[in-house]
Amino acid sequence: MAKEWILNSAMNRFQLNFKRNVGATSESIRKCSPKTLEEWREYYFKNVKTQKHIEDLGRKLYVKITELIQQEVSEVTEQDCIDYMIQLVIDRTFDGYMTEIQTIYGQLQHILGVKIEPAPDEWDRLFNIDFFITVNEKYIGLQIKPVNSGIQLPEIHKEYAIQAKTHDKFTSKFGGKVFYIFSEKVNGKKEIVNTDVITEIQNEIEMLRHLKQ
Repeated sequence: MAKEWILNSAMNRFQLNFKRNVGATSESIRKCSPKTLEEWREYYFKNVKTQKHIEDLGRKLYVKITELIQQEVSEVTEQDCIDYMIQLVIDRTFDGYMTEIQTIYGQLQHILGVKIEPAPDEWDRLFNIDFFITVNEKYIGLQIKPVNSGIQLPEIHKEYAIQAKTHDKFTSKFGGKVFYIFSEKVNGKKEIVNTDVITEIQNEIEMLRHLKQ
């Protein structure tokens, strides 16, 4: 199994199984419509690529593994592995999380037609908000929460209940409510899950705009 994994990884890396190297195998086997493995073997070597050509690819794969990959592996240190695991689990997860938040933030700003600003660190700690909107010298708080197909929603609702007091404090101090925006990847694109919150935010903006100064 380990040997097959090495062979498969190297073959894909160096594209030895690409159409330009092995021909259109899926199309060719349909043309052949073989009843046996031997029938397909004979057809392939006669009509697609020669046996010598495939054997040469195998020799090239051997060279790549024993000379190039082996040399690369020998240069990998224990610290390289430790650093990679930390980067994968911590750094890349954080980067993906922030990208998702910024994508939703941009969508929301476009829909609402107002400026949305990152919350100061102090507000994040005291009031649990990520962004805010300024309306008539009052502020609306926003928290963006990436979720996975609804799996995290129960936990987030629990978190919301815990944070409700801090959000009430924000409203008392700055005049505007705090809203949760849930985001999820749909067909490869980040989208707002609870779209009804957009109307709620719009209503809050209008309400604050019409308050007497």
